[in-house]
Amino acid sequence: MFVKKQTYKEGVWKLGGNERLFNSSISDMKRGYSDEVDEYVCLICGESVQKGVIYPKDNVLYEAEKYMKLHIESTHGSIFEYLTDMDKSLSGLSHHQSKLLKLFYQDMSDEEIKNEMGIGSSSTIRNHRFVLREKERQAKIFLVLMDLLREGSNKNYKNVKRRISDVACSKRSEVTREEKDKIIERYFPEGVYGPLKAIDMREKNRIVVLEQLVNRFEQDKLYSEKEVNEILKEAFPDFVTLRRYLIEYGFMDRKQNGSQYWVRKYDHGTEGLNLERKKELKNQYKEIKTEAGIYQIRNVENGKVFLVVTPNLKTINGRQIELNTGVYRNKLLQEDWNKYGKDAFVFEVLEVLEQPEEGYFDMKDELKKLENKWLEKLQPYGDKGYHKN
Repeated sequence: MFVKKQTYKEGVWKLGGNERLFNSSISDMKRGYSDEVDEYVCLICGESVQKGVIYPKDNVLYEAEKYMKLHIESTHGSIFEYLTDMDKSLSGLSHHQSKLLKLFYQDMSDEEIKNEMGIGSSSTIRNHRFVLREKERQAKIFLVLMDLLREGSNKNYKNVKRRISDVACSKRSEVTREEKDKIIERYFPEGVYGPLKAIDMREKNRIVVLEQLVNRFEQDKLYSEKEVNEILKEAFPDFVTLRRYLIEYGFMDRKQNGSQYWVRKYDHGTEGLNLERKKELKNQYKEIKTEAGIYQIRNVENGKVFLVVTPNLKTINGRQIELNTGVYRNKLLQEDWNKYGKDAFVFEVLEVLEQPEEGYFDMKDELKKLENKWLEKLQPYGDKGYHKN
């Protein structure tokens, strides 16, 4: 069982998963997983395991990196199989070449491959080997050229980053209120604090979407990469791509080592936070603890309640915003909110989820148990609540 499990819908996964893979280094692609600040992430499916945690499998305990290797082997076979099974438009390999590579990978002789594929002679196999070696040499030259190109581009990285941010600002000003509402409705069908439908979109739409996503973060607060991931994961499984977009389009900024993130400010060209404010926020950040748990939204007029479990109780503010804007996913609750007004409702934390400091902990499962416990206790159905029995 993994610490964090993300389920990719077919099509959406293809875009997010491949983008994650192609943005990785060659060494990471060969392993099949990336080494993040505090976790290892599978480049094929997005599963992740937390560093420093021991994971059980078949009555054996494994450290995180070894467990990730076992996951790739047991779930995907191997990264070699995954890459050779990719569509030609992605791998650049014909079906015939992919099949040959698999047989070469099995260390079969030319004679065995000839019999397996029904090819006339062994010399044909040798010719295929030569073509693949030529392709390898061409690929090496291309990789060197791309590295040189990136090195040249990095000299002007700050200017490029500023240009992207300027484009984002200008694109925002081009979108009318009506257009923005339509974009939001299309990509956030359950409300701006609900899940994001897709990340494959035109740049103008993407900027509107990112503008909504950055509202999930507090101004003047420093976030760890893990905290940013947790918040973005609630919107879309491929949180890595969303995080990169927020940086590239100038909505957020971060330290060079990725240890801290913050919402980016624009004050007549002044970027980021001043040093004194950064120190102050750093001290505040050390004292902040994200807590999971369950809370209720209670109508003081009729006594009805709605229960919400969350890995971050600080997201209560986001639910209030959704209700105020009339986009909350529970229609019965939204109707009463519109009828009685926000002053008729209170948000009350019922229980904070206790998390062990060490060992395996399945937060999703524990939150489900917590929800069932309080549903059984309060029975918030019919006249007593907004849940459907």
